[in-house]
Amino acid sequence: MASDIAELENIANKLRLHVVEMTYAARSGHPGGSLSAADMMAALYFSFMKHDPKDPSWEDRDRFVLSKGHVAPVLYAALAESGYFPVEDLLTLRQIGSKLQGHPVRGKVPGVEMSTGSLGQGLSMACGIALAGKMDGKDYKTICMLGDGEMQEGQNWEAAMFARQYELTNLIAIVDRNRLQITGDTESAVGLEPLPEKWKSFGWNVIIIDGHNMRQILEALDKAAAARTRPTVIIMKTVKGKGVSFMENNAGFHGRACNDGEQAKAIEELKAVIQ
Repeated sequence: MASDIAELENIANKLRLHVVEMTYAARSGHPGGSLSAADMMAALYFSFMKHDPKDPSWEDRDRFVLSKGHVAPVLYAALAESGYFPVEDLLTLRQIGSKLQGHPVRGKVPGVEMSTGSLGQGLSMACGIALAGKMDGKDYKTICMLGDGEMQEGQNWEAAMFARQYELTNLIAIVDRNRLQITGDTESAVGLEPLPEKWKSFGWNVIIIDGHNMRQILEALDKAAAARTRPTVIIMKTVKGKGVSFMENNAGFHGRACNDGEQAKAIEELKAVIQ
């Protein structure tokens, strides 16, 4: 496990490089939201979570549910770099016969806890996993990452009520607040603000951080893990397309891979910051 902030930042940029290469090879996919989530994914898989790539079904592992399943590339990158399967497999993304489909499939990819992709459902499934752990007397954590656009789906708020009702302190929700969805600005579609107050009104602890500040990410996860009375949501302010200049804050890259010229530029920029 990595504990040094610079090392984790470097891992995050490696994940970004994989995302660009995978989606370019597939000529499709969702790079924008994958890049915004890369720092948190590095912190989760290389510092915070208890997990064993050699034993993906280890009973006491922490569970991770990627509710925003369309950013599967960054999850696959984290799993491959962790050792769940060869890194070379990443370039089979979205190919016929590959285990790495456009959305995560439980039972097909080692380390994937839940099939996701239909937005708004991940937090409900994470509630079930967390409740099961509590009933079984286990101390594992369940972490669920949501996109901000999917917070417009009502099922999330049903799950939020459920988690508070059953005092699921072993559940951590993470909202990737990059403020862009496929149609553009989230506030122009169905406004989410004041998002922190909404979570508070549902009885959750709320932590707001810069989702690209590794120190803040690690501190937030530690605080969430120490919660004893109510579930915790970490709202991380991020930049969609983070790490590649022309992809940042560009909703056009929500669901589009780089073309030939863009891919070369993106790889040049990312390799320049990887140690």
